[in-house]
Amino acid sequence: MSNLHAAGHDLDAGSAAVDSDTPVEKFREFLEIRGDKLTEPRRVVVRHIFHSHKHFDADELVRDLHDAGKAVSRSTVYRTLRLLVEAGLLRELRLTNRTAFEHDYGYPQHDHLHCTSCNRIVEFRNEQVKELRDAVSRAHGFRASGHRFLITGICASCSRSHTPRRRLDLI
Repeated sequence: MSNLHAAGHDLDAGSAAVDSDTPVEKFREFLEIRGDKLTEPRRVVVRHIFHSHKHFDADELVRDLHDAGKAVSRSTVYRTLRLLVEAGLLRELRLTNRTAFEHDYGYPQHDHLHCTSCNRIVEFRNEQVKELRDAVSRAHGFRASGHRFLITGICASCSRSHTPRRRLDLI
């Protein structure tokens, strides 16, 4: 689904030389600061999420884990997603009809197109968007540290198969 690929991370926190930059280790450090532990089910969720880069919602993740034979409860998945967002490892994308998640840790700033018909999400990078953000920020004496830009509409594939039924759809 995505046209960008995440930088590879060594996800095996159980290896002899533990890389403190892995998502698993960053999450463990975050939990430790909170006085919490990285349980095995949480570790399974983090490894599964960061094994590949794709947009997903919580129900898809539960299904993927189940299909992969990984016994993690639905409540653990939901709580772990919330913690991963809080830790800055995942970004939450509030779309028209669902909430999706994507990697935020070690991934370059980018923006999204969201098809409201098929739910497809396309990532893109555009220097002009960043330049506009910076110009607007300067004009208001604001120092930008990031932004979220989401364009909603209908993708080319859905446009070809969609025949307007209402006059408003023609506008």
